[in-house]
Amino acid sequence: MGVRVAVARRFGAGGARVLRSRWRTAAMAAGWAFPADWPVREVDEVCSAVLDAADPSGALYRLGGARAEAGAGLAETLLDLAALHAVLTGPSGTDGMVSPDVDAVPARMLRAAALGWGEVVSSQAAECAADNPLTGLATSAYLRTRLREVYAEERATGRREHALVLASLDLGRVSGWSRVVAMTLLADALREVFDAGQTLASIGPATACVLLRRDHTLPRVLANLRLLAADRLAVDPHVAPTGPVRVRVEELPGTWDEAAALITGLGR
Repeated sequence: MGVRVAVARRFGAGGARVLRSRWRTAAMAAGWAFPADWPVREVDEVCSAVLDAADPSGALYRLGGARAEAGAGLAETLLDLAALHAVLTGPSGTDGMVSPDVDAVPARMLRAAALGWGEVVSSQAAECAADNPLTGLATSAYLRTRLREVYAEERATGRREHALVLASLDLGRVSGWSRVVAMTLLADALREVFDAGQTLASIGPATACVLLRRDHTLPRVLANLRLLAADRLAVDPHVAPTGPVRVRVEELPGTWDEAAALITGLGR
């Protein structure tokens, strides 16, 4: 992982206690918001894994989850990880006064902590929130609720006016956080183009969906979405390979049950 050093010798007889103290000092100096929330069991697990020269990925995954459960944001969680990395790789004998740099943390460490954080946040979102916390789009559960309302409205009026617009990226061309960034940029483009009360939802790791009322402007709107999404993705060379965005219109099936099954299938 790039941090394979003689850690036990580096931190002396105090071992885990010294590492933990220096890590905490570095995290506080870097701006950890709530000092009382920093010490958790998972911190000790990470220290033990590092001192034993074991792969700390599992411990970092659990630490990321613990940070999410405590309400720490992803940026703060990764900065804490950067503080650990700076302590491990900085000059020997320092007291924790180092300069954490998230960009310097090995991708394997970042991925483990971020996945742990994301797993907890996604679970919380599925249980109690209507929005995906990473993209700001509605969840697929909320979309199914809106579809139930739409089907009830169309039964009452006798008119079929709604459709789904699907927007997908090729996330197989990138890895790690570039996948999240790409979907966040797509979500930003969707919100700018569809700003009149349409339901915008995330239905899969690479697919977003818009529930809207069809009208004659739809072809122009879809063209605008393609152009705007291309502009957004071009800003970051790490996510540009996920484009161009694939946009298509999906007609709603005859019943809500069929629509719910369709959403599940489209999100895979």
